[in-house]
Amino acid sequence: MNAAYEKLLGGRSGLVGLLILCGLLLVVFPLVFDIFRLNLVGKYLAYAFVAVGLVLCWGYGGILSLGQGVFFGVGGYCMAMFLKLEASDPISTKIQSTPGIPDFMDWNQITELPLLWQPFHSFGFTLLAVLLVPTLMALVIGAAMFKRRVGDVYFSIVTQAIAAILAILIIGQQGLTGGVNGITDLKTLMGWDIRTDSAKLVLYFVNASLLIGCILIGRFILSSKLGRLLVAMRDKEERVRFSGYDVASFKVFVFCVAAMFSAIGGAMFTLQVGFMSPSFVGIVPSIEMVIYAAVGGRMSLLGAVYGTLLVNFGKTYFSESFPELWLFLMGGLFIAVVMYFPNGLAGLYQSHGKLLLSKLSGWQRRRASSVAPPAVAKPQPAPADVIIELPHGSLEGSK
Repeated sequence: MNAAYEKLLGGRSGLVGLLILCGLLLVVFPLVFDIFRLNLVGKYLAYAFVAVGLVLCWGYGGILSLGQGVFFGVGGYCMAMFLKLEASDPISTKIQSTPGIPDFMDWNQITELPLLWQPFHSFGFTLLAVLLVPTLMALVIGAAMFKRRVGDVYFSIVTQAIAAILAILIIGQQGLTGGVNGITDLKTLMGWDIRTDSAKLVLYFVNASLLIGCILIGRFILSSKLGRLLVAMRDKEERVRFSGYDVASFKVFVFCVAAMFSAIGGAMFTLQVGFMSPSFVGIVPSIEMVIYAAVGGRMSLLGAVYGTLLVNFGKTYFSESFPELWLFLMGGLFIAVVMYFPNGLAGLYQSHGKLLLSKLSGWQRRRASSVAPPAVAKPQPAPADVIIELPHGSLEGSK
């Protein structure tokens, strides 16, 4: 029990932080926001999956991936393919020249469903594809790079190039992927209309619960021996290698875990937003996802969630209130965080928040001690059956 308490919950402070986040996501936000704003928060939380994975991969493993949008997009496209096939039944597409296939395929003169799409008629296969396809991609990329000791900035450039290539490939294969418009007009999930307000509310809670589950998995990894090895590899990789550990395998593993987290976020994004496009796959969204982790604190799993929420809330607020200046305001926010809070929101809490809380608790204790009256001991009468004996001759000596 104690081991699970330390590994999954992070001790007392970790438990308090996790409970605060759960209360915020599962109680406060649903009560405060209307369904439109709550759906926006759900969209932001889908990005938080990527940020949590980056904390493991970049913050602790020292692997800066600028291509996490690839795995986010692949997970989203796998879910979108299933939803699009369900929305493209022969009755709904009877006006097409070829009923029973997605509309963008019909527009591109495709008369038969491609072989790649056929397994996505099964929801079970789709769930496996969401988890396994991005993980296998990360396994291939990681093994090819880390086994050859390609790291640091070179690995970042390679992942950035992969993100650009995949975005170009998706746009170019318009008949297979929907092109620049992506896969749109997604309506139902196994007959359940995902466009209704009640469905959006349910999907929000599912999304938040899955995110909390990923945070617990991340804490378990970091509290194990593997977590300590990740930090050691980040700081002194050669020493770890000379100690007999297979550094490349550990790097591949944590890179695959981060890819799986990103894919789950992409699938939930598709369910909540109702479409998936190549605009979430390329270089720009991948760099934005790194910014989420940096703002929250690249060494804090909970901080990554808060950083994602802060950046996206800022984007929404600035774009609504200052449509001509919001890009400059967002840039200023990033510059201020990098210059004055290099460890992000988590570092700000570590340096100032705990000190403020300790001062507040000390002030409350001093105030309580000054207000409370001093305790006065009341004299206790001697019991009637107690005989007090005096020394012999003491009365005579007093006369």
